[in-house]
Amino acid sequence: MGTVLFELALTFYFAATIISIVDIFKGGKESSRLTIFITGAGFAIHSISIIYRYIAVGHLPITSMHEASSFFAWCIVLIFFFLEYRYKIGIMGSFILPIVFILMLSSSVFPREIRPLTPVLQSYWLPVHTFLAFLGNAAFAVACGIGTMYLLQEHYLKSKHLGDLFKRLPSLQVLDEINYRLITIGFPLLTLAIITGALWAESAWGSYWRWDPKEVWSLITWFIYALVLHVRLTAGWRGKRAAILSIIGFLAILFTFFGVNLLLKSLHAFA
Repeated sequence: MGTVLFELALTFYFAATIISIVDIFKGGKESSRLTIFITGAGFAIHSISIIYRYIAVGHLPITSMHEASSFFAWCIVLIFFFLEYRYKIGIMGSFILPIVFILMLSSSVFPREIRPLTPVLQSYWLPVHTFLAFLGNAAFAVACGIGTMYLLQEHYLKSKHLGDLFKRLPSLQVLDEINYRLITIGFPLLTLAIITGALWAESAWGSYWRWDPKEVWSLITWFIYALVLHVRLTAGWRGKRAAILSIIGFLAILFTFFGVNLLLKSLHAFA
């Protein structure tokens, strides 16, 4: 049943992603509404799938690459719908849903078997630390999409070739505001995730920090977003520079998530 639900959610996300991409080139309000509707259906099924998995494994399903990629995608869609409700930007799905689909597609190729938790993971810190980390990273993922929208809109303005897409994209000021809000949401969540991770590490291994590759790259990511906030508040870096740093930060997150787990030996690597 869980497999069917997951595959069904993946199918809905795939359909929504295709429609959203077509929407960039020749779309309108109807196609944007269709994208939102299909994504909503996929998200509902995806939520049921995660709940089903939770019941099966007995804990938050984030302890394998299959589960983690799926939950990461779910968190991104959650924030996407919050922004859609707040700002009503139909075209936003064209820049966010491809990320969601890639994560879900990645999840689909990883092993799905249920394994018992290792002793170190049998802790109350597991849902606290991981939920903070995933939600913070999801905010940064959406900020990456918004940053891409900003760069595209700025390109249209500078080239003075104002097409239909330009008219459907929000103003640079609105995009910059959303980008900043997402980072101010993601940064404290990431900070709390690192702090709770350190507390968990001390209780599990007797040390707050072990310079593990996952810890190092999480710290690098933290510094990138700390830089984004610092230069914005002190040097007035807004707009294009902030958008570029948002994209660079998310690339660091992707390496932390996939690269460390698949390429490097880490205490945090999934089995």
